[in-house]
Amino acid sequence: MIFITAKFPVKPEHADDWPEISRSFTEATRAEEGCLWFDWSRSLDDPNEYVLVEAFRDDAAGGAHVQSAHFTAATQELPAYLSATPRIVNTTVPGTEWSELGELAVRD
Repeated sequence: MIFITAKFPVKPEHADDWPEISRSFTEATRAEEGCLWFDWSRSLDDPNEYVLVEAFRDDAAGGAHVQSAHFTAATQELPAYLSATPRIVNTTVPGTEWSELGELAVRD
């Protein structure tokens, strides 16, 4: 799978509204056949930073994502709400789902 984590520095005046600002992009991406997940979290250390964790089934699914109309729209619309260019880690890893964190296993 293609595994991506990106940090989005949002302008302070838009930080509380970021979930709504990014909603159409998020919903369209989650509806893609090859999208495994596309999840936003707000940083505990910086309330103006959102972290996106996303995964796509394979290279073809990742390619379809970046060639989609909603991705193109996002690249045109979302930068106006950002204070800096997002930072990203993009890698390919085996599998298509989350593994358990055995060291913190919950036992019955």
